[in-house]
Amino acid sequence: MKRNAIFLTVAIISLIAFILWTILLAFIDVQPVGPLYSSIGFATINKFVHNLTGENLILYLITDWLSFMPVFIMIFFAILGILQFIKRKNLFKVDFDLLCLGIFYILLFSLYIIFENVIINYRPILIDGILEVSYPSSTTLLTVCVMSTANWQLNYRVKKGKLKLILNILTKIFTAFMVVCRFLSGVHWFSDIVGGLFLSVSLEYFYYFLVDIKS
Repeated sequence: MKRNAIFLTVAIISLIAFILWTILLAFIDVQPVGPLYSSIGFATINKFVHNLTGENLILYLITDWLSFMPVFIMIFFAILGILQFIKRKNLFKVDFDLLCLGIFYILLFSLYIIFENVIINYRPILIDGILEVSYPSSTTLLTVCVMSTANWQLNYRVKKGKLKLILNILTKIFTAFMVVCRFLSGVHWFSDIVGGLFLSVSLEYFYYFLVDIKS
């Protein structure tokens, strides 16, 4: 199977998994076990895992602050695309992978807005006394999507082998750290992290599929 076909297959399977996971979460084992008696899907397993991890607001604050890193990376690539547009004076002469990345970022932001308004689950704890939307984990979604696409850009644009290797390792370590620490912070249910990962992998591999067409 060609690499491009593998990318598309993984993207579709992950998207189906996310859709099915979300539907099941909305209907299976829904109980008022959250703060202020908020109803949570997969209540038994979610409550069990949350009791194991507990709450760690220090990890929550660390991952909150570190989530600015993916935002800065998005700004960097947005500026790179704008500079190419200014220099070449034609939107369609901007590198195809950067155009796709711009669309990817817009889609990512749109999904964030959608899930802020389409409530599946609330957080397992109150944040500053407020019951916030929790599904899917937006930090997981932001980190995995931005860092994975940044990796693709690094592999394409960085020519020095050692520098490329170091940057790839750092982005992977950062991604793993963010996802694991966000989970251990206890500000998300287990199902929020899983849903965020399913959606992230789907978006990531759709991006790979598109840019690989012209590579």
